[in-house]
Amino acid sequence: MSQNTKEWIKDIVFAVIIGLIIIQFIRPTIVKEHSMMPTLNENDYIFLSKQSYTFGEPKYGDIVVFQSDLKTAEGKEKRLIKRVIGLPGDVISIADGVVFRNGQPLDETYTLEQYTSTVMSDITVPKDNLFVMGDNRQNSIDSRDPDVGCIEEKRLVGKAFLRLYPFNKIGFLK
Repeated sequence: MSQNTKEWIKDIVFAVIIGLIIIQFIRPTIVKEHSMMPTLNENDYIFLSKQSYTFGEPKYGDIVVFQSDLKTAEGKEKRLIKRVIGLPGDVISIADGVVFRNGQPLDETYTLEQYTSTVMSDITVPKDNLFVMGDNRQNSIDSRDPDVGCIEEKRLVGKAFLRLYPFNKIGFLK
């Protein structure tokens, strides 16, 4: 076997190993809905960190993808992307267009309309669950909806951390 062939094989093996390592930690995905506007738009291409919560806990403001009980048109379980609003033990309520966490109004500059039309009495987030909402509050099926409710942390697919497309918006998500 020639030296060039050996180098070529070595490069391919190295690339496959690196690819497999990346797949274990990062998952590419495409945003399919409008519920996270203006932060994320339909057809944005993002990366999820699959290991974010292996060594840490979800935090307020994290943008997460999770497996829901909702079904796609093909009958598959639907994945949703939302922002973490409440952690286990938090009390969430909505009144007069404002979301409250533990009695304190949230400063939600990331939302599309700066107003949440839902009225919701106190909900205490159960242990090992999260309360999540889309940034486009008027067009989001999220924890306010009984079909979604608080989500179990074990349903998390990953934390969105990087947008790759559109190219003029490449960057880390806050």
